[in-house]
Amino acid sequence: MKADLHVHSVHSDDGRQTVEDLIKRCEELGIGAVAITDHNTMRAHFEEVLKYEGKMIIVPAVEVTTTGGHVLAYGIKSDIPRGLSVAETVRMIHEAGGIAVAPHTYRLWSGLGEANVRANAFDAIETINGRSRKRGNRRAKRLAASLKLPEVGGSDAHNTMSVGRSYTELPDGCRDWEDIIAAVRSGRCSARGDDLSSSSSLGHGALNISRWFRRGFRRM
Repeated sequence: MKADLHVHSVHSDDGRQTVEDLIKRCEELGIGAVAITDHNTMRAHFEEVLKYEGKMIIVPAVEVTTTGGHVLAYGIKSDIPRGLSVAETVRMIHEAGGIAVAPHTYRLWSGLGEANVRANAFDAIETINGRSRKRGNRRAKRLAASLKLPEVGGSDAHNTMSVGRSYTELPDGCRDWEDIIAAVRSGRCSARGDDLSSSSSLGHGALNISRWFRRGFRRM
C-alpha cells in the first residue's frame, strides 16, 4: 500500500489544496492512505474527514512547531500545543497515544537538526521528503540507520500536483489508520519516491525566505 504521510491542505497557512482535491488526487494516483499534516491544527481531520470514510484511510495527524523545529504527530486525537520544546512535544504525543516522527531533519528553516533527533525518543524518521534535496534525504536515511529507527516518506505537498511525489510503502494488509501506526512502530514500512530537484529548490528557498520575513522571523 502507498501512503503519503505528509501533506498539507488549505487549513495550513501555506497550503493551497482543499481536502476534497487532495483526496481526489490520491485516488487518481492509487494512494491508499494519507496523513493530512497541517501546521499546528487538526481542523481538516475534525471538520472534513468523516465524509471520506470508506474511500481512503486517513491517518489523524498534525505537524507541530516546536522551539527546535517541526515534529510530525500521527495517531493523536487532539492538537498538540505549538512552541514547546522538542522533548515536551514528543512526550505529549506519546501520552496521547501517538507516534512522533522527525521530518526533513536537515532543512534549514524547519528541520530539527541531528542533535535534536538523537536526543529525543522519536519513533521514526522521514527519510524521503518530496520538498527536500537529495543530500538532506540521504543524511536522514543514514541517521535513521544509525538510530535503528523506521523510515517513512511523504511528499510534503502543499498543492495537488505534488501529492505522492514521495510516499511510504506499507503492508497491503493495513485496513485502518491503527494498522498503519502499528506498521510504522514495528518498522514494517519503507520510504519511496523523489527528492526535490536543484532548480525547484531555488524557487522553494526564495519562497520560504519571503514567508519567513512576513511571519516576523517565526517558524510556521
